[in-house]
Amino acid sequence: MKFFLLFLSLMAGAAQASQDDDFLAARDAFRAGDAVKLAVFSQRLQHTPLEIYTAYYQLKMRLEVADVSVIRAYLARPDDSPLIDRMRAEWLRTLARKQQWELFDSEYPRLISEDAELACYALQSRMKNHGQTVFLEARERWFTGKDQPDSCNVLFEQAISAGVITQDDIWQRGQRALEAGNVSLAKSLAMQLTGSRAMPVTALDRAMADPGRYLDSASFDSIGQRAVALFALQRLARLSPELASGRWGTISAHFSQNEQHYFFGWLAYEAARRHDERALQWYKLAGNTPLNEQQSAWRVRAALRAQDWPYVLSSINAMGEAQRAEDAWRYWKARALDATGMRAAAVEVFVPLSAEASFYGQLAADELSDTPVLSAVQSSYQPGRQDLSAIEQLPGVQRTLALYRMNLRTDALREWVWVIRNFNDRELLAAAEIARRHEMYDRAINTADKTVLVHNFSLRYLAPYRSAMSEHIRENGLEEAWVYGLMRQESRFVTSARSGVGASGLMQVMPTTARWIAKKLGLKDYRESMLHQLDTNLTLGTYYMKNILSSLDDSPVLASAAYNAGPGRAKRWRAVTPLDGAIYTETIPFDETRDYVKKVMSNTVYYAREFGTPSRPLKQRVGIIAGKPQAADPPDDKSPAP
Repeated sequence: MKFFLLFLSLMAGAAQASQDDDFLAARDAFRAGDAVKLAVFSQRLQHTPLEIYTAYYQLKMRLEVADVSVIRAYLARPDDSPLIDRMRAEWLRTLARKQQWELFDSEYPRLISEDAELACYALQSRMKNHGQTVFLEARERWFTGKDQPDSCNVLFEQAISAGVITQDDIWQRGQRALEAGNVSLAKSLAMQLTGSRAMPVTALDRAMADPGRYLDSASFDSIGQRAVALFALQRLARLSPELASGRWGTISAHFSQNEQHYFFGWLAYEAARRHDERALQWYKLAGNTPLNEQQSAWRVRAALRAQDWPYVLSSINAMGEAQRAEDAWRYWKARALDATGMRAAAVEVFVPLSAEASFYGQLAADELSDTPVLSAVQSSYQPGRQDLSAIEQLPGVQRTLALYRMNLRTDALREWVWVIRNFNDRELLAAAEIARRHEMYDRAINTADKTVLVHNFSLRYLAPYRSAMSEHIRENGLEEAWVYGLMRQESRFVTSARSGVGASGLMQVMPTTARWIAKKLGLKDYRESMLHQLDTNLTLGTYYMKNILSSLDDSPVLASAAYNAGPGRAKRWRAVTPLDGAIYTETIPFDETRDYVKKVMSNTVYYAREFGTPSRPLKQRVGIIAGKPQAADPPDDKSPAP
């Protein structure tokens, strides 16, 4: 019997390998434009879950000339795959370019994915009979500092001609473009402004390239000229709030009160991000000028840094409703209420927040008790055999598994996201368990993370490679929960992970850092390719974690920040005096690093629970960050170690 089962297993493996080879050959044929070879391999894959891909390849190669009935037959297939919607979008673009609006209108309502280009084409289709309504809808897409698809720009031009998009609207979008640093868009908008709002287009380039030099000879006679000067001041403030403030003192009299308030809003924002103590003073000088979400967030952070709890509270209350509802600002509002003697009101915010599985949910729970309140958001639902079988047999799941097996991770990810998009909590956990069994750890974690009411934290906080990791953790005297909390955030346990800046492997070690560590450890035969070897990656990563932890007061908050952004920055972000670790984390200037540290520290609490180790509250873990020493910190982060 054993031999028979082994024989069946070998046969299945051989069939799987043959299918993979056929699919990769079909994919290569499509890329090469070889329709004959593609047809051969498509025939071989006809009764497999991957056949929808080869059918897509074949139709894609002749989409411009394909019969409508053939295209509609493909789109009408029952397969639940993102390829159907992708083909629909591609056909809609073809129809729009050919202005075949009747066919476009019949198919567009079936599109599932959001697509700004196609949405504007849909408006173009309605323009003949509903011009004014279409222009009003186009105007809703206007107010952004980002470039829009050409299909939208066509609408914008006609809405401007019809007077629906006004000079005020053009001015407002121009301001948003300048604030976003999108000078090319700002220039195109500037050419449409008239009268005193007209901006010297060439001046925008000069203000962008060298704001200080531009201000040396700038004119301030018109609103448009002052707008360019304010843009130059904004750019200068980004380089140095000190320089911008100094220059402002010599030219401020040229600006209206509203323009002065606008300048101080940006100066305060840039200063707050640099932890400049003058930020709060400048925010107050901004008066009631409208702040965007980033400016509003940094007003609160500057107040936190200064321990000005009344201003923390008033600044959060001044945010828009959606921003106020974010868990960060709910938590800090409760802390501010508590600090200003309104404990009962604070508890009303802490209680519902403490039920959320997040950094701020954990901190809120700690404010209610000396013991972490984790039970409110945890359960351990285990899918049954039938539940797993039902999910695993779905063609979309089968396609995902096959694509992962062939290391086609992008296609696999698209299939997986598509197939689970409407799953309930129990189906999500069954899918996560299937992903775990197939060592697709990133998909398992991300899928388990999506549940709302029914959870399995063992799937959310997977801990593969523990046996391989244990020796490295022991050698370096590290806490296992923190190491896993960091690895989960770094790579989701994908051994082949590689970041855009070149960090590699489970622990996402940078090549320069790896060479430095290898030299320290005496690894004479070290080569960069070894970064992808599991044991080498763990050796280098855990050594580096220990090194930065030891050099940064044994603070996991500082060490986590250093792992992501470099030790020099982690040191510079400290305050002059001791600072609450949660405030230090909240006021990290880099969005990526701030989010990273929060997640690593939150992960650590959950991993400690999963590992059955003595649990410490998150508030205790983030602790107090010591103040800066008198000696100056290093000027940059070029060195891999402190």
